[in-house]
Amino acid sequence: MKKIVILFSGEGKNLHNIIEKLHPNVCEVVCAITNKADAKGLNGLQTKSLQAIKSEVLEHTSFSSREAYDTELVKLIQSYEPDLVVLAGFMRILTSVFTQNIKAINLHPALLPKHKGAKAIEESFGSSDTMGGISVHWVSEELDGGEVISQKSFLKSEDETLESFTRKIKELEYELLPETITKILYKL
Repeated sequence: MKKIVILFSGEGKNLHNIIEKLHPNVCEVVCAITNKADAKGLNGLQTKSLQAIKSEVLEHTSFSSREAYDTELVKLIQSYEPDLVVLAGFMRILTSVFTQNIKAINLHPALLPKHKGAKAIEESFGSSDTMGGISVHWVSEELDGGEVISQKSFLKSEDETLESFTRKIKELEYELLPETITKILYKL
C-alpha cells in the first residue's frame, strides 16, 4: 500500500476529500501536517468516519527562517516514509531545503503557467482569459513553477461572478486532485 502525507493550512476541504476518496482503498494517508494550530482542517481527522488520520502541527511562526522551518518539516515528513507528499492548500513558499528532499505535488487554482501565487483565483477571474481551471504540478524551487502533471478547465460564462467562478474551481479540485494522486501512485 502506497503512503502519502498531506500538507494543508486552512479549512482542509481538499484534505478531507482526498481521505474520503482514497484512504484506505487506494493509498494510506499516514499523516496530515499543518503549519497552523487553528487550522479548521484538523477538525474531524480523529473521527471514526475518517478512520483516525494522524495529524501533526508544525507552526512556522516558531522558527527564525523559512529554511529552519523547512528543515524540521522535511524531518517530520521523512519520519512517515511517504511515497508522495501532497500540498492541498498549504500556504507556504517552500525553500530548496524542502524541494530538494521531498517528492511533492501541489494543487493550484489556475491554469499554469498563468496566475501564479496566492491570488490566483481572483487574477484568473479578472483576466481576459476565456477559460478558468486548475493545475496539479510537481513542487519545485520556483513558486508554482514545477512541471504540470494535469489540468482541468471550464469556459467562463458571460454572467460569471467571482463566487460562481470560485465554486467551479473547487468542484474541479475535488475531482482532479484525487485522480492525479491515484495515477502517480500507480506509476510508482
